[in-house]
Amino acid sequence: MEIKEIRVKSVISKSGIYGIDYSINPYYGCGHGCRYCYARFVHVLRDGDPRDWGKFVHVKVNAPDIVREEMYRIKRGKILISSVTDPYQWIEQKYELTRRILKHLLKRNFPVVILTKSPLVIRDVDLITKFKDIEVGLTITTLRDDIKQAFEPNAPSIDSRLNALRELVNKGIRNYAFIAPIIPIMSLSDIGDLLEELKAIEVNRVLVDKLNIKAKNWITIQDALNEYFPNKTTEFWRKVKNEEYWFSVKKFIIKKARELDLNVDFCY
Repeated sequence: MEIKEIRVKSVISKSGIYGIDYSINPYYGCGHGCRYCYARFVHVLRDGDPRDWGKFVHVKVNAPDIVREEMYRIKRGKILISSVTDPYQWIEQKYELTRRILKHLLKRNFPVVILTKSPLVIRDVDLITKFKDIEVGLTITTLRDDIKQAFEPNAPSIDSRLNALRELVNKGIRNYAFIAPIIPIMSLSDIGDLLEELKAIEVNRVLVDKLNIKAKNWITIQDALNEYFPNKTTEFWRKVKNEEYWFSVKKFIIKKARELDLNVDFCY
């Protein structure tokens, strides 16, 4: 893993995500190395090799200082931490960029949404509980370790993420689970088991997205299929390209959510 310290001129960016005004990404690159991640578009746009995404992290060492300056120049709005990196990936334990940024945002009490795959977010509960408007989400793609190993090789364990969600719930912090992306190798029963687990945790809401093929992520997805599921490749890509399949998944999730009395929204 290549770790490089860099300095940047801007950190708070306008966001095109529905319901989000700004995004903050304390790092460039992500150590999780998720094979399906289309955030690699920022690297591909710079003529980078899509297979290199997950092999490097550039640490924006001056990001907290830039946020402290920029937050007084913009209109108050909802900020997502993060959109193209994980703000609590393992390197955050050393640099604490996300924690320091939260301290600054707290001074103006910006509404904040956090999205991560890491239980490290629990470290900052002392700050999170001071915000008037904050929501913390954990991405939990699957309960199956074989799928996690194939597509999220360096991300924290499934159990550690579920436990982090439980702790957020127990501490009364507004929370959500992000089931994203739906991996076509998963059966409907796999998805149902995950929804039941989230219901048992008493998560506030669930957000679901399908697998999106963008920024040459098909290359690393195919690498994962070749290594872990060579007999599923044809079926996998047939489902990815089939809108009826995605509709059937959505229909199943809606029905299951009603049975469980679980609040579910979709990104597709």
